Amino acid sequence: MSIPDELLVDIAARVESEQSNQMSLTVVVRGAVVTGRLAPEKVWRQRVAEVLEESERLGPFAALFSTDAQGPADRTGPANGAAPDGVPTPTHLHFHLARILQGSVGIPETGGMYRVAIKDVGAWTVGDFSYSDH
Repeated sequence: MSIPDELLVDIAARVESEQSNQMSLTVVVRGAVVTGRLAPEKVWRQRVAEVLEESERLGPFAALFSTDAQGPADRTGPANGAAPDGVPTPTHLHFHLARILQGSVGIPETGGMYRVAIKDVGAWTVGDFSYSDH
């Protein structure tokens, strides 16, 4: 989408303001289907930083995701306007426990951490999908 779906932006803003990770969502982005639960950006960044810190090779990248790094409340301007309450308008969805659906499987099986630009979402639905052999 070249113009972000206002309802999807509102959902992302609610996740950010409530600091909740209980909203399940499935989106289609350039042909890929991503399904999982949304997380507030700050929580998502912290979890990614923790995973990177555990890696000998990728540890130096953890600081880029640290909650001390530039977070959603630090970004303002035309690309990321603010709602009347001063909270920046979300530009991305932050998924955790997420999978990319490929055929009859979700990759990775255990769920991953994905960041998706809202403007790139072509379709979406509330809820996440899972497959069974039945």
